Amino acid sequence: MKVKVIPVLEDNYMYLVIEEHTREAVAVDVAVPKRLLEIVGREGVSLTTVLTTHHHWDHARGNVELARLWPGLAVLGADERICALTRRLTHGEELRFGAIHVRCLLTPGHTSGHMSYFLWEDECPDPPALFSGDALSVAGCGPRLEGTAQQMYRSLAKTLGILPPETVFCGHEHTLANLEFAQKVEPCNDHVRAKLLWAKKRDEDDVPTVPSTLGEELLYNPFLRVAEESVRKFTGKVAPAEVLEALCRERASFEHAAEPLQPQARALLALQWGLLSTPDRSEPRVDPPWGQVAHPSSPDP
Repeated sequence: MKVKVIPVLEDNYMYLVIEEHTREAVAVDVAVPKRLLEIVGREGVSLTTVLTTHHHWDHARGNVELARLWPGLAVLGADERICALTRRLTHGEELRFGAIHVRCLLTPGHTSGHMSYFLWEDECPDPPALFSGDALSVAGCGPRLEGTAQQMYRSLAKTLGILPPETVFCGHEHTLANLEFAQKVEPCNDHVRAKLLWAKKRDEDDVPTVPSTLGEELLYNPFLRVAEESVRKFTGKVAPAEVLEALCRERASFEHAAEPLQPQARALLALQWGLLSTPDRSEPRVDPPWGQVAHPSSPDP
């Protein structure tokens, strides 16, 4: 199993997963279809399926054009709001692409129909991979936009948190800001401090911070550490879902307190969020700025 990391838009990631024996390929979260097809052609693979984590514009907008350019393509996901969906998936359903197994994991919180995908190969030395979309990111998670804090807690702690501590491919490059917030939550956490220094170097070199591993995330991601006394103390809450809810509020405040956007950036975000023109009701919203098998190939330029 070979994973191509494809940076697109402002800070999104698409992925192309290749079964190296059959040369069958599966794409995850197609936002820029022509960019994806360039890499499909370069790799010489047969694209059969798109796995979409959720319906937001920056994760699903490319499905319609890709389906037009690539007839017969299967577009799969858990939410009927996903563009060009050909079949709706259910929690726990398993798919097969050559030697690659896919387990579909419903992870509501960011959206009510968010699906994460756990991929592995039998009798393979390469570790499995989780494609978590916006349910889980490096040192953070996407904002809770739909559903309850209890649902989001179950998604993070009970669905994703119990997976093997292996590779995590997330939907956005929000690592630096996530770690800065994590340091505010746990200023004495050495794992946060070390990861933040690493992320700053990656940022300076303009290199992606994906993938992460679930084992690492449990050491520094506050949204996975709601049972830790230091995180509880920061929020002033005890019950896990209440700790998570307080973290989400604090994370939003932390984002708003950051350096104000320049006018051009504000205008761009306003345009993306449909604030400068009448929104197209057929096109889902873009995700807000906040809310990782084989070792992946280098990101495609």
